[in-house]
Amino acid sequence: MEQIPMPGCWDGLHAFDAAVSMDSFRKALTTAIGNGDRYLAAYLQERLTELVGNDATRALQVLEWAKGASGPELGIYMDALKAAPAVHAPQVAQSLLKLGEDPGAPLQTRSAALDALETQRKLAPGDIQRLKKLALDETLDSTAWVATRTLGRVMKEDYERTGTFEPYWKELLDIGGTSDDMAVRLLALEMPSYSNPVIGAESFDSLKRILSSDRERDVREMAAFRLGVTSEPEKAMEILRAAFLAEHDLCVRWAIFRFAVRAGGDKALPMLEQFAAKDPRFTQDYLEFQALYASGTVDFARIWLGKREHHNCLVEEGAPH
Repeated sequence: MEQIPMPGCWDGLHAFDAAVSMDSFRKALTTAIGNGDRYLAAYLQERLTELVGNDATRALQVLEWAKGASGPELGIYMDALKAAPAVHAPQVAQSLLKLGEDPGAPLQTRSAALDALETQRKLAPGDIQRLKKLALDETLDSTAWVATRTLGRVMKEDYERTGTFEPYWKELLDIGGTSDDMAVRLLALEMPSYSNPVIGAESFDSLKRILSSDRERDVREMAAFRLGVTSEPEKAMEILRAAFLAEHDLCVRWAIFRFAVRAGGDKALPMLEQFAAKDPRFTQDYLEFQALYASGTVDFARIWLGKREHHNCLVEEGAPH
């Protein structure tokens, strides 16, 4: 019989809620973590977000606690702060960024601070550059990855609110082409996938270089993905055509093949026929895409739903699909 875990009945919780203060909160959290009570800890995290609210002074106090914390305690402080409206106060956002830059702080703390920044509605140009510098610092390990993700998530927020993505994407594209860390390069190129801005021709030279020269298959696939949503589909297809002919990896060729369809729709069919003639492993794919367009389907999402998979190209977390 399935047992559904239920939180316990906490003695004194009503009295705690009625008289909670920042100091009493910290003591209660320490007790909950010490007792391994994850349900109470989760409740206290939500309560802390409410306590902070719009109060920047309280937010900075939580940040001071976080500087001396580690493990679950650090995560609770930062996640509570991240969800509080006060995180948008300029002094709070700047304090988080400074902590993320602090070479004397543990990497876990720096990562948590940068993660808490990802709910910002926009970033000033100087702050974008500061995050980019962290993203390109190969000594920071996973903290560089978190800096990259924060850039991308604020880009999504800003784009959905104002339609602005170019200042973020310009730097993410540079990170995707220059970082020594494959995971950082891949993530930088992946981040537009979550808001799907239309990429312009100003990005093509960099994407062309990455697609033709990056040493990692996954990164080359992601560059092809980015060329699939563009305001200049004809130019994108020419880049994809040249890349297909020069590429030897089956899975990268398959990415080029399908994202050419996403870029050009049925106008890509003559090029797909050429690809299939060059590499017969794609003959069936060409015939299926041709039949789908002949049936009157034009939306790529529906085209893709109707397409069978013929290649053993595993989709890993973060990889294009």
